Amino acid sequence: MGVRAKKHLGQHFLKDPSVSKRISDAIPKHLAPSILEVGPGTGALTQFLVEREEKLYLSEIDRDSVKYLEEHYPNEAFTLVPISFLDANWPEILKSDFIVAGNFPYNISSQIVFKALDMRDMVPALVGMFQKELAERICAGPGSKTYGVISVLSQAYYDCEYLFTVDEHVFVPPPKVKSGVLKMTRHDRPLGCNATRLKQVVKATFNQRRKTIRNGLKSLGLEVPENEFLGLRPEQMSLENFVSLTKILYPTET
Repeated sequence: MGVRAKKHLGQHFLKDPSVSKRISDAIPKHLAPSILEVGPGTGALTQFLVEREEKLYLSEIDRDSVKYLEEHYPNEAFTLVPISFLDANWPEILKSDFIVAGNFPYNISSQIVFKALDMRDMVPALVGMFQKELAERICAGPGSKTYGVISVLSQAYYDCEYLFTVDEHVFVPPPKVKSGVLKMTRHDRPLGCNATRLKQVVKATFNQRRKTIRNGLKSLGLEVPENEFLGLRPEQMSLENFVSLTKILYPTET
């Protein structure tokens, strides 16, 4: 059976197997016993993941794609979970560490990253394809126009590497933008502050990214001590700066 890409699911089916092979090859070995592929569609990446040693799980909510995968692969090749990646409790389902991988649906790809960050204790790596702009944003550093919340929080826990760009013509239907493949590998550098408070500070300041840190922090309802960061704008702040600011604002929380 053929599967027609559905716009409301953000589906663009990859038709170039060499790209899928490069994504599979970029997934680190021996980091986790399982791989969770998000949105496998018709199995462009799945065909290479089933050859790896890790146990493979597939998160797919499109019934046509589920039927296609069940018809084209033996039952023992993977465990298919017909639940949205965003809705499922994956640590409870998988029970052990897992790598997140996929040709991610563009309409939820940033949410996929934020959910992976929330599960970071069990997710040693994330490898996948995004809209090029988002992949670049995740890797961006301070001073860049694309630097933002997802950049700071991703880099707080992962080493982020932009691997390669994928042109529009290798998809059916072709998207209107180029894609980028990204590898995020969890590092063991200590954060140095309370993780929940860091997230609050980063989000509050970038919600007012054209204003200074002083103005951005007003939404937190804190009495803010004078410090060296208040006159800066959030895109001028490194991760280390945000950690230092969080420690200033919440000195008793670690």
